[in-house]
Amino acid sequence: MNLQDAPATRCCSVRQQHVEPRLARALPYAGGQRRRLRGRSLLTLLAAVLTMLSAQARIVRIEITSVQSPTFEGKTFGSVGAYEKLRGRAYGEVDPSLPQNALITDLALAPRNARGMVEYSMDIYLLKPLNLGQGNHKLFLEVNNRGSKLFGGFNNSSGGNDPTTAAQASEGFLMNQGYTLAWNGWDMTAASSNNNLTINVPVATNPDGSPITGPAYEYISFENTTTQTFNLAYPTAALNPAQATLTVRQRLNDAPTPVPTSGWEFVNERTIRLLPAGTAFQQSAIYELAYTAKNPVVAGLGFAATRDFVSFLRYAKADDLGQPNPLADDVRYTFSYALSQPARYLNDFQTLGFNADEQGRRVLDGIENWLGGGSGIGLNFRFAQPSRTERNRQNHLYPEALFPFAYPALTDPLTGQTAGRSARCAASGTCPKVLEINSANEYWVKAASLLHTDLGGNDLPDPENVRFYLVSGAQHGTGNASSSGICQQGQNPTNAEPALRALFVALDQWVTQGTAPPKSQVPRRSAGTAAFAVAQPGALTGTVPQANLGWPSIPGVTYTGLITTRYQLDFGPFLSQRILTKYLPSITGRPVYPNFVSKVDADGNEVAGIRLPIVAAPLATTTGWALRRAGYGENEGCEAAGQYLPFPLTPTDRAATRDPRRSVQERYRTHAGYVAAVTKVVKQLVKQRFLLEEDAQKYILEAEASAVLK
Repeated sequence: MNLQDAPATRCCSVRQQHVEPRLARALPYAGGQRRRLRGRSLLTLLAAVLTMLSAQARIVRIEITSVQSPTFEGKTFGSVGAYEKLRGRAYGEVDPSLPQNALITDLALAPRNARGMVEYSMDIYLLKPLNLGQGNHKLFLEVNNRGSKLFGGFNNSSGGNDPTTAAQASEGFLMNQGYTLAWNGWDMTAASSNNNLTINVPVATNPDGSPITGPAYEYISFENTTTQTFNLAYPTAALNPAQATLTVRQRLNDAPTPVPTSGWEFVNERTIRLLPAGTAFQQSAIYELAYTAKNPVVAGLGFAATRDFVSFLRYAKADDLGQPNPLADDVRYTFSYALSQPARYLNDFQTLGFNADEQGRRVLDGIENWLGGGSGIGLNFRFAQPSRTERNRQNHLYPEALFPFAYPALTDPLTGQTAGRSARCAASGTCPKVLEINSANEYWVKAASLLHTDLGGNDLPDPENVRFYLVSGAQHGTGNASSSGICQQGQNPTNAEPALRALFVALDQWVTQGTAPPKSQVPRRSAGTAAFAVAQPGALTGTVPQANLGWPSIPGVTYTGLITTRYQLDFGPFLSQRILTKYLPSITGRPVYPNFVSKVDADGNEVAGIRLPIVAAPLATTTGWALRRAGYGENEGCEAAGQYLPFPLTPTDRAATRDPRRSVQERYRTHAGYVAAVTKVVKQLVKQRFLLEEDAQKYILEAEASAVLK
């Protein structure tokens, strides 16, 4: 429902009903003095207060549509007790004239309500202690990933988009500590199915009401031989294929070949297909569509939505209709956790200054970002596509990874621009404490080293409020070693969640007690642990030479050194206004920002970062990179995947395959030797605060129960 359609009241506006009593209580008059304030004077002052309130971007209404109390079948969590679940929708409005909001792309071109505000609405979801007094008075915001909740593994629970049963809550790492968990919609591309969190934002139009049009781009690739249509992110402004360009190539760095206009068509404004009808897109081929789109949405409101939601939960008593804030007077500290896409969102959230609310108050006290790489999200652009992400073989030409990359303010020698992720929050005194945690995959495919280097690839000192960690050898998430999918080798099963839990505890202690977290653990040029990418002229990817990395030649394993390189792309003269006019931007002659990965040891395992037992007491080589198998763009990047390359079991096996890596038997001799090695590693990780004691014990028990050298 539009805010203007709120039910009418008998005497005056809803806002007046709730503001006037507050105003009367706040007036600096006593007794007869207050009674003498009548008529025009009261109305004048009331109007001034209403104007002040309307100039604050905020949540104006919340609707709690369902309550499950208690949830999780009444399961209790330590001294915290039971939890309850609240689901609903929040309605917000933003003033386009305020400097804090003016940087939201196309906000000035969005429709406004009677108060001159731009409206949005979003799904909200809360898991809170039934008795807030028994909680820890801390808010845990998970920024959802394409509408989905991904906190399950981190929380030692099964997760899911609507956890309800005791079994789904499982150990409940966060609930046992008393956190209130919150989610809100922010991604306008998130589907409404499967209990996803969604947001509704307006379409921008020209001042005369006509549709806005402009260049748009679609990267299209399918790993099958059956897909026949592709849905566009934005409707086309013209159904004539002669006014668009579709190309195809088999490999990423091949020259694209135009598909003739007789070979494809717009089925409708939002769909294309190849011709004749029934023709499937070629498996793993790369198609690119450049066309003129229309009706851009004000996607950047997704940043304001999170800002205003957290601010409401933290600071507000009630909404404008008097609906109580479910967490009123409870939240003392706020934390966020994000996995992958939303970690990139939070990078830009900070860069754009959204960690300060309209009253200049800090929104998030602590941020734990997992798998964000050295990238943003490209949300605050005209014709934004935040669901896109760049990896070795995909989506290189979207505005995901533009300067700035690092937190300190730096001057880009390629553009002369000066900026930093912390520049705005430093000016407003609202910087959060931040842990940037990445897998090896983010260094290989998303240039994560740019987070902690200058634009020449030189190490930067850690900012006062930020630490950086590499989880050595990990892929983008936890893989299955027995499954290769479209890749050449079994995927990498490194599970970073135990380290993420320990680091979150450290983040909490940093925010609430001032206890510094563990020192950063990343590859450094100064430490000799960085292996730099070498750009290939005219190619979208580069290489890390085998000798520079220290990679051993493992039988049956292909090494090409394939790595993403980060170009300074030219999107046209209106880039500073976040409007892209040059699509597709050319990489020819464009400069490259230096990036690197961790060097490896004689086994091929990374030497820098947090070395969990799978790396420090290894049974295999683990990598953050992988290559595609035949039929799927052989030897090109296998995107988010890594590899698990088992060691030979015995010296005889090693000799038979001429494997340069020592066998399992040579390393540990016996099962007890393996358990002792794991025990030593986990004790050291606990001491360093990279593992909690309970997770350390699980590693030891798993080692004891394993069949290694039995």
